[in-house]
Amino acid sequence: MGIQYFLEITGTFAFAISGALTVKDREYGDWFAACFTAFLSSIGGGTLRDVLLGSYPLVWIKDINLIYAILTGIFVTFLFYRYLLNLKRTLFLFDTFGIALFTIVGTEKALSLGVRPEIAAIMGVFTAVMGGVIRDVMTNEMPIVYRKEVYATACFAGAVCYLVLDHLGAGRNFAFLSAASLIIVIRVLAVRYRWVVPGFFR
Repeated sequence: MGIQYFLEITGTFAFAISGALTVKDREYGDWFAACFTAFLSSIGGGTLRDVLLGSYPLVWIKDINLIYAILTGIFVTFLFYRYLLNLKRTLFLFDTFGIALFTIVGTEKALSLGVRPEIAAIMGVFTAVMGGVIRDVMTNEMPIVYRKEVYATACFAGAVCYLVLDHLGAGRNFAFLSAASLIIVIRVLAVRYRWVVPGFFR
């Protein structure tokens, strides 16, 4: 099992925790709601990507370990949710790590299926952010991509970075780590210095 696969499992686990915590203190915060939102957060983006690209079986159907990672995240949330709620900074870092990883994984998979680089970049962003978008819609929250916060923009920058390095013949591991690191740095700096995406309408 490669390090990248291990990191993908870890990211899925982290997204499951953030999804399950979403229903905390809501009138529908039961076991089913927590499990449902955890699954949406973790596999929503990858599922949408696979459907759009016609890649079957879907990634979480093909690899049962992703389901186990989600179930573990749900169980950990149930046991330690009071502690986890006090770890907002830690959960932010997990989320940032997750979107960085999923962006590159999604971009790589799209390329392996023979699509153009422009489409691969879009699929990378979809993989990273669409699970959270679906989760937010289902829980009546404004999706993060509709806020001025730098989020999907960081993912797109990372996807483009990976594509450029791949085109230049850089090694896969170097391109992977460089592009993922770029996403993490942009995201952390954006939150630290309150960077926002400029408004479309003036």
